[in-house]
Amino acid sequence: MGADLYLELADEAATEALGARLAGCARGQGLLVFLYGDLGAGKTTLVRGFLRALGHVGSVKSPTYTLVEPYEWNGHTVYHFDLYRVGDPEELEFLGIRDYLAGAAQCLIEWPQRGRGLLPEPDLTFELAYQTQGRRLHVQAGNPRGEIILRCLRGE
Repeated sequence: MGADLYLELADEAATEALGARLAGCARGQGLLVFLYGDLGAGKTTLVRGFLRALGHVGSVKSPTYTLVEPYEWNGHTVYHFDLYRVGDPEELEFLGIRDYLAGAAQCLIEWPQRGRGLLPEPDLTFELAYQTQGRRLHVQAGNPRGEIILRCLRGE
């Protein structure tokens, strides 16, 4: 695969803007993105930017207790997962994770390591890390589709 992308995100607005860029680069096609980072690193903020760029006007909260928050409007289907409270990947079978991932929906999954062994390889992996000022982001493609989106994110 091609080179990874590294970015400095100065603040919440920059993180939301990156989520909006991701939405534009994904162009409404099915998508699987894994979001790694400590609590408060900006994973949900990135998802908020993604959803708003697609036209979602309501609130966007982390689905920590519900595990998945569906968003469906104007022909868009986005599933925002937060697997933080998953104790065993098998719990995802009861959630029906395969059905969510099988269609053309865009799926953004926080804490994907909790579903290791059950989740397929993502198109893209985002890793957010704290810095003294802002956040550092590392984006990696997991397949040819992810590589196309990553090139778009790089502005190529």
